[in-house]
Amino acid sequence: MVVMVTGAGGQLGREIVGLNLEGIRFVGIDRQALDITNGNQTRQVIHELRPDAIIHAAAYTAVDKAESEPDAAYSVNAIGTRNVALASDEVGAKFCYISTDYVFDGTGTRPYETQDAPAPRTVYGRTKLEGERFAEECCRRSFIVRTSWVYGKHGANFVKTMLQLANQRSEVTVVQDQIGSPTFTLDLALFLAKLVVSGRFGVYHASNTGTCSWFEFAKAIFEEAEVKMAVHPCSTEQFPRPAPRPAYSVLGHEALLKNGFEEFRHWRDALKDYFKR
Repeated sequence: MVVMVTGAGGQLGREIVGLNLEGIRFVGIDRQALDITNGNQTRQVIHELRPDAIIHAAAYTAVDKAESEPDAAYSVNAIGTRNVALASDEVGAKFCYISTDYVFDGTGTRPYETQDAPAPRTVYGRTKLEGERFAEECCRRSFIVRTSWVYGKHGANFVKTMLQLANQRSEVTVVQDQIGSPTFTLDLALFLAKLVVSGRFGVYHASNTGTCSWFEFAKAIFEEAEVKMAVHPCSTEQFPRPAPRPAYSVLGHEALLKNGFEEFRHWRDALKDYFKR
């Protein structure tokens, strides 16, 4: 099975392409090889490769920057997704779109399930939701996978930021009133591989189990890294950002279980594994 992976230079794309799974050949396509906002080029590349499935991990993910660059975010997250989904449908490939917890407003008090109505509050969230709509409309065989708080060995992420700060200072202040579920790219990548082999199309929420605040996540990172660091809590109001962060963005896994997939391991176990690796 040939699986094309867009965004192969990003933290999730690199993780997927690096998997060594029997029966699957991953072909990574990065932004140098393909400009997904160019419809003709996208169609040409996909028609030449004719993959069995496409995992669309390419995205405009600069959440704060998107507030001042809405057209750029829309071009990649919406139009780019439309281009890939249309070409995917033309060659009969399954299409798997990677989405985000930012499609919800974050005012909930229980885990968001796939049937809950999206209500994004940011440019990033709105453009990713538009991408979801194009994925469903433009490809008859589509998966939509929402995830949250992603980190791994590739690219920039919260875990690496915390470790970098540990080299520069002896204390750090982290928001404690935003709750979510950290997700290890390895666990997500392995699930996506299983998903695209299956024919169980639809919307999924995929994240490690358990919840924490960014403050609790930061403390866990330093504990697992065996780094001495004073971690102080603060509120969202004390740490304003251009794009509002969801106060609660825990994703429920009902769709995973209904379709015969297992829940991911607990986020703390995944974090331990990240440091072992």
